[in-house]
Amino acid sequence: MAKRIHFTAEDLARTRVTTTLGVAAETLDGVKRLRERDKAPAFRGWRTSVTSGWGGPLREEAAPLLALMPAHGPQIDIATLTGDATCIDEAVDNLLAASRAQTRLEVEYLDIHPAHRGWARALADGDRGARLELAKALRACHRVAVAPYWPQMRLHLASARDRYARTMAQGGLEGLLEALCAPLVRWRPPVLEVHHPRDADIHLQGRGLVVAPTVFSSQQAEVLQNLADPEQPPVLALPTVGAQMNDPAQWLSGESAERALEDLIGRTRAAVLAAVADGCSTTELARRLDISLATASEHAAVLRRAALITTRRDGKAVLHTTTRLGAALLATAHGFGP
Repeated sequence: MAKRIHFTAEDLARTRVTTTLGVAAETLDGVKRLRERDKAPAFRGWRTSVTSGWGGPLREEAAPLLALMPAHGPQIDIATLTGDATCIDEAVDNLLAASRAQTRLEVEYLDIHPAHRGWARALADGDRGARLELAKALRACHRVAVAPYWPQMRLHLASARDRYARTMAQGGLEGLLEALCAPLVRWRPPVLEVHHPRDADIHLQGRGLVVAPTVFSSQQAEVLQNLADPEQPPVLALPTVGAQMNDPAQWLSGESAERALEDLIGRTRAAVLAAVADGCSTTELARRLDISLATASEHAAVLRRAALITTRRDGKAVLHTTTRLGAALLATAHGFGP
């Protein structure tokens, strides 16, 4: 069985690749792996490191999020409510600002346990207190399951995005669709078949498709659709963890390696270099690191002169990203080097 995504020429022209579903979506998928007691070798080190913090008070904090992840049937699509933000603060802000209609669509079809149905109803009705409880739960899960590993994850996701882009540059979009994650995905022009427990047909109708790599998602490609805004293109989320990530050491926090990078360029500049790995503006950089705009701009300038980041103007914003040298330095510091 499969979900069949039907393309037109316009859809092919509008299909694009992105770096991540966002930190909130990775947090949710990480929690799924913890609950399912996934024994995949690639996550063994991560699970061992995380499990000590997964219990007791954290489970109580996480309860609102866990309530929206029933064992049977669909679970909440947190990315629709938080966007693809790479900063948990931004993700939470988006969650709190999501429309009532959008929140209701994500909650009302879930098989919520009777003990949590009253709270879930309040959440669906736009209750501010219920949203704050969900935001607190998301932060708690992120703190334990994702935050210590986010620099490594972002580098891995950026590398996956770059592979997609190179494939598309060499063979066009159809070349990318042919190369995507077999046997989970199969391109039979003009239809992309995504292996799935239920049959379904999705007609893009000129919206195109967004292809997003993931780290913690299950070993199954997923098609995510914004129920509140059918004009938005569906997102094809693809698992990317493979042989290059099987070393359990990859999933340790890498404190000694990070300290070596900090000794080399300074703690704040090391944090700036990691923060711009997938691109961000000066304003976003300052927000991510909780520093002033002037300080963020100054550190970015130093790293730019050292050829570790590059800067370009996009309208009124100034966007920073790592150079090959900067990315290689980060990769070595976080265990992805040769």
